[in-house]
Amino acid sequence: MASEHQFVLDLTVALGASAISGFVAHRLRQPALLGYLAAGLLIGPSGFGLLNDVQQIEELAEIGVAFLLFALGVEFSLAKLKRVQKIAVQGSLLQMGTTAALALVIAVVAGWAISVLQGIFLGFVLALSSTAVVLKLLTDRGETAAVHGQLMLAILIAQDLALGLMLAFLPALDQPEAFWVVLAAAVLKFGLFLVGAIAVGRWGVPPLMRTIAATESQELFLLTIIALCLGIAWVTSRLGLSIEMGAFVAGLMVSEVDYSEQALGRVLPLRDTFACLFFASVGMLIDPQVLISNVAIILGLVTMVMIGKALIILPIILRFGYSFKTALLVSVGLNQIGEFSFVLSLQGFDLGLISEQQYLLLLGTTAITLVLTPAWLNSAPMLTRWLRRVPYLRKWQERLSEPQLLSVPDNLSDHVIVAGYGRVGRVLVNILLNQGYTVLVIENSEAAIQSLRHRQIPFIYGDADAEQVLEKTHLTTAKALAIALPDPISTRLLLQRALIHSPRLDIIARSHTDQEIDLLTQLGAREVVQPEFEAAMELGAHLLHTLGEEAGEIQAVLETIRRDRYQSVRG
Repeated sequence: MASEHQFVLDLTVALGASAISGFVAHRLRQPALLGYLAAGLLIGPSGFGLLNDVQQIEELAEIGVAFLLFALGVEFSLAKLKRVQKIAVQGSLLQMGTTAALALVIAVVAGWAISVLQGIFLGFVLALSSTAVVLKLLTDRGETAAVHGQLMLAILIAQDLALGLMLAFLPALDQPEAFWVVLAAAVLKFGLFLVGAIAVGRWGVPPLMRTIAATESQELFLLTIIALCLGIAWVTSRLGLSIEMGAFVAGLMVSEVDYSEQALGRVLPLRDTFACLFFASVGMLIDPQVLISNVAIILGLVTMVMIGKALIILPIILRFGYSFKTALLVSVGLNQIGEFSFVLSLQGFDLGLISEQQYLLLLGTTAITLVLTPAWLNSAPMLTRWLRRVPYLRKWQERLSEPQLLSVPDNLSDHVIVAGYGRVGRVLVNILLNQGYTVLVIENSEAAIQSLRHRQIPFIYGDADAEQVLEKTHLTTAKALAIALPDPISTRLLLQRALIHSPRLDIIARSHTDQEIDLLTQLGAREVVQPEFEAAMELGAHLLHTLGEEAGEIQAVLETIRRDRYQSVRG
């Protein structure tokens, strides 16, 4: 009984410390997982030693990893890759392959890896970037729909999918004397499991989920999801594959049924709870003395990894025809080591592919790269401006920023320029065309350009905020400019540069946040529209009409709100 009480106390200490450290990390604008790592370090054997049975916490942490990869599998969708499938497949393979190959060469030459197989493993670890951190940053900045945001997410999804193959490949690296035999066995097991998983996912899981959902019992639904996740994870562990791979495949099975969103919503609290235990358990393995005594090595590794990965990613993005600014944003956004590298590192350590010191150095390096990611992403605009001051690089950037494709009549005038052809821009273009106005669209999405070409709408393919693109828009003879870009930084740059070319131009801009309304107005926008406020106002107008208010009074209320730039309704 005493041991049971001790386990409850250990679990409470681990969760409580993780919650406090996660809160501190959030207040410091850092990823929560860094707080969980710090919690594990503080309460673990190398810290205050507050836990009596670390092994039991580590066993619970394995469930956290399973739920983490299960949720990833549920969220994964081939449809997400279709919009940028070329760079998602070819670009991510180039990035991971180049990163792994360079890491292998450097590790072997520098003596960090005693064999080629160990070097390959280190390449696997360094090739991954952080889905959790990058997605959180893009969401907070309102850039998930921006071109650079879409490219980052496409590459990250491809990396996450490749993680399953890496986990299947690890056992072969552990037995170099029988490498090809073990590799063939691993591939065979993986293939057989995949065939079985596809069969179960197609003919077993859908009817099971429909039957359970028909009971309308939330408890039964959640228990079924947990049993499916952990059951398939157990099967893969018995096959000599990894628990992580089984959980990921279980998630993919569920992602194809109608109840995937409900399943994800149910499992997310469990994922977050147990995943924090995983990161805390990793923190418990960190020895501060090793980190302090190797601080110069870790800082050197951080510099090498972040600059090296950025230099690898930059030309890959440029190769697919994107602008220098977009390539720079993607390269500095993906130059960290990802959280799933913790999973790989732990697997490699357990298999003896890396020593304890190497494992601890990898943990320290990964943690610091995650901390520095927001600063790198925030520095991208300043870095772009600085690089433009270098004569040779400026000419090169200008050449890259030239419109790659355009369909603009030579005598174009009295037209309306629409920057951005996403959900907002497309509706705006339809309204203008229906009223008989001439429209010119600026867009940097290949799929959108195909739609514009099909509709025979004049367009320019390129970044709307690039000087070389603006020069092709006949800006001085335009009636108005509507900015409907998903990227706040590009919106501000375009507004400023357009007014330099045509100071009297009537510019309407879309705002992404409350603070941006005032900023865009100060920069010279004639009108600033905040989509969320406009949606709320329309809902309010319908509600007031239902309550018996006169149409004229309702319109007066809306006009007053718009006139003071939503000040009266900003909460």
